[in-house]
Amino acid sequence: MNEHKIEARKLLREYAPRVFFISVFYIALITVLSELQFRLPGTATAYDRYLQRLSSGDLPGLGTIYNFFRPSGIPLAVILWLMSSIVNVGYMSYCLKTARRQPSEWKDLFDGFLFLGKALFIKLITIILVSLWSCLFIFPGIAAYYKYRQAYYLLLDDPSKSVIRCIRESKQFMRGKKLDLFLLDISFIGWMLLDFIVIILLPFPFMCPIVSIWVTPYRGLANASFYEQLVRKNAV
Repeated sequence: MNEHKIEARKLLREYAPRVFFISVFYIALITVLSELQFRLPGTATAYDRYLQRLSSGDLPGLGTIYNFFRPSGIPLAVILWLMSSIVNVGYMSYCLKTARRQPSEWKDLFDGFLFLGKALFIKLITIILVSLWSCLFIFPGIAAYYKYRQAYYLLLDDPSKSVIRCIRESKQFMRGKKLDLFLLDISFIGWMLLDFIVIILLPFPFMCPIVSIWVTPYRGLANASFYEQLVRKNAV
């Protein structure tokens, strides 16, 4: 765990300030896409009404939530959410190239659109699998989430691979490594809580993720380093 964070910090120093500028662009892009999801026709009012019901202790059911939204707003909100997912894949691509000390630039953030269908299919399949495992109990669901975490990296490494192959190889790569990745994630909780506190305390109308400018590339590069170690071990 520590070795990946040490490598990430080394990369941050080596590629500063460019890695931070690109991360700011990524954070801004994701923030805009997220904000738009709740400001579309039908979704903004629906979200406000949902929060009002929730704060009053009246938890609305799925049918009620659906009725809150205009049909025109739902497809657009889904499209924006999917776009955010694809941009996330692009940021993974940027971090992976940086971790390998390959040429990397802001355009890498849109790499996910080069194999849009496969990236979205991985998203769909992993959501279904994690949801099914979660029906048994929370721990199998968490284990499934970590089991398929490397699928996007595998697709980035070889876009010709099928979605099923990426998922199967991720499962193989993560055999005996799920706890290690979980502990790596847990080690960033302090930074995430600090980021949340700063966002809440700052008197700005929009989110201002100042801490994220540091922790986003830090986590991204640590995760890329973790994947690189898996690749080396499975190549032996």
